[in-house]
Formats: sequence, C-alpha cells, structure tokens
Amino acid sequence: MILFLALISAFPPLSTDLYLPALPQMVETLAASISKVNMTLSMFFIFYAGGLLFWGPLSEKYGRKPILLIGLTIYIVSSLLCGFAATVNQLILGRIFQAFGGSAATAIATAMVKDLYCGRERERVMALVMSMVIIAPIVAPVMGAILLKYISWRAVFYALAGIGIIAIAISSTMKETIEKRYSGSPLRSLGRLFVVLKNPQFAVLLAIFSVGPMTIMSFLSTSAFIYIDGFGLNEQQYSYFLAFNAAFALVGPMLYLQLSKSFTPRGIISGGFPLIICCGIAVMTLGMTSPWVFALCIALGTLVVTVMRVPGVNLMLDQQQQDGGSASALINFFGMIMGSLGMQLVSLNSHNLIWTLGSLQLLVGLMTGCLWLLIRNRPFVLQNVYKG
Repeated sequence: MILFLALISAFPPLSTDLYLPALPQMVETLAASISKVNMTLSMFFIFYAGGLLFWGPLSEKYGRKPILLIGLTIYIVSSLLCGFAATVNQLILGRIFQAFGGSAATAIATAMVKDLYCGRERERVMALVMSMVIIAPIVAPVMGAILLKYISWRAVFYALAGIGIIAIAISSTMKETIEKRYSGSPLRSLGRLFVVLKNPQFAVLLAIFSVGPMTIMSFLSTSAFIYIDGFGLNEQQYSYFLAFNAAFALVGPMLYLQLSKSFTPRGIISGGFPLIICCGIAVMTLGMTSPWVFALCIALGTLVVTVMRVPGVNLMLDQQQQDGGSASALINFFGMIMGSLGMQLVSLNSHNLIWTLGSLQLLVGLMTGCLWLLIRNRPFVLQNVYKG
C-alpha cells in the first residue's frame, strides 16, 4: 500500500521535473518567451490545485477508487496531447487538462493515508511516502536530460502518458478504503470544503504550512535558467544539480522521524523557521559566487521545509475527525496555489533570479514563523506531543 501511495503521489514532481531540462529548448523551438513557457509550469500547478478541490470532496461520496481511475484517464489523454502540441498555447492547454486529471491522484493519496492510519503511525507512513515520492525529482531530471540528448522534448510527455498507464493498471486492482461515504448530493459534497475551512484550528495551521512550498516551487521554475543560462551548465550537468537538491528533500522526512524520537513536533517546527530565514540570507549573499554554493544554500532550505512538512500535515489532519478527502484537498490545494504564486513572483525579476529566490525564502520564514509563534502554545498544538 505504501508503494502504491508513493506512486500516485509522485505525479506532481514527475509531471514537472521530467521536462524541466527542456525549458530553454522549448523557448527556442516553440518561438516563445521565457515567461510564456513558464506558464506551462505555473498554469499546471494552478489547475492542479483547482482539481484537488473538485476530486477530494467527490471521493467522499463516490469512493476513492472510481475518482482515481477517472482522473488518471484524463491525465493519460492530455499527456499525449501535450506531446503533439504545435504551439506554446496548445501546450499550455494540454498541461491544464493534464493537471486537472493528475490532481485526482494527489487528492486520493492523502485521503487514503487519513483513511488507513492515525497518530504516530500516520506520521511514519507520510514520511515514508514523501521520501519515496522525492525519488521522482531525483531521477526525473536525469531521465529528461537523457531523452533530450537523443529525442525531442515531446518524448517527455509520451513517457508521462506511459507512467499514467502503469498507475491506472495498478489502481484497478486496489480495494476501496473509505468506510462511510457521504450521503448528500454531489454539490453538497463540494460544500464540505467550507465546513472544513470553518474549523479555526485547521484554518490557521493551513495558513502557516501552505506557504513553505513557495520556496521549493519558485526554485524549480527558475532552476534551469539559473544553472544553464546563468552559470553556463549544459542540460546534463543541470540535471545533476537538480538531483542534488532533490536528495536533500529525500532526506527531510526521514530526518524528521529521527528527530521526533527526541523532540516533539512542536519543537521541531519551532526550530525550522529560523533556519529557513538563515538559508534565505545565505542564498541572497552567497548564491551568486558559484553553482555549488548556490546549490548548497538552496538544498539546505529544501531540507528544512521537507522536515517540517510531515508534522505540519499531520497537525492539520488531526484537526478533522471526518471529511478527510476535503481536508486533504484543501491542504494540497493551498500548497499548490502558494507554490504557483511563488513561481510568478520570482519571474518578475528575471535579471536577478538568485537574489529574488533568497529574498522570497527570507520573507516566507519571517511571516510563517511569526504566525507560528502566535499559536504554538495553543491546546490544539500542544496535544500533538507524542515522541518515539
């Protein structure tokens, strides 16, 4: 089950990181601007986020399996359409439908974790799934660079369609995990999103932990231009640096499990925000000196964000005894929306991407750290103190 959850959770990094090395090439072959090609990333995450709000509540009414199969079918067809795109506008449109279909996988994966596990066990499962998912951005850029060396960037989308076919074949054999389905109408099931948002404990935690993905996703959208155009690396070298960053993200969830043997989730989160601020300052002041210095500063920030992701998500899920599909949809939705916002913000200053990335990381650490200080001693946070 953990392997299956990791596979369907890997659609976001696979759908983005596999073709990141091709971004500069796509600018040339599609005769499009950098900002226009970047829209294939930002629009993907926006519609991926919107799809989460659609599929998550519906899975409460119709079950996890049917929703997953429908979403994967849309993902496969749209991936093929992306491969056949003749213009950048056609590619953006294909990515929109690809995002909408693929979002079902993320919504269902998080909901299934809520269905099957609780407490400390759920933390362990989430950490394992997150670590396994992060293997995708380690392998994907290298695979993408190899494909670009021998075949057109279009082959990347054909490969994504193939991955979707594998996922749908496995999904067809899975058992339904939701025990009690929502009995209201489909429209009312979508309304459960607002019921979850009215929970003040869930809402305030959502506001804090949805901002972290801004730092990671803004880096992904600009990394090819920084390493290839800025530092003068080729696509293959760039893929290795991206894999280096992903390796730190891979370590994050496992490091959290080790830290949680000695520290509470509350303590680990409290220590994370100052580290994010320090990493942002390091990127701003030292990142331009060399690709390795930049890579190390960014990777340390990625490590901190992924360490905090496990207890953050678990804290949010702990606030909801019901409506797991809606809660998971909202968690992933706001993470995607804030990440897409980060992509757009960092592209506003394309002449100094490294400084912009660092300043964004600094602001994220300051804002979310201050919010956390306001609620860290509240009962709904203190009750989550299990260790070991």
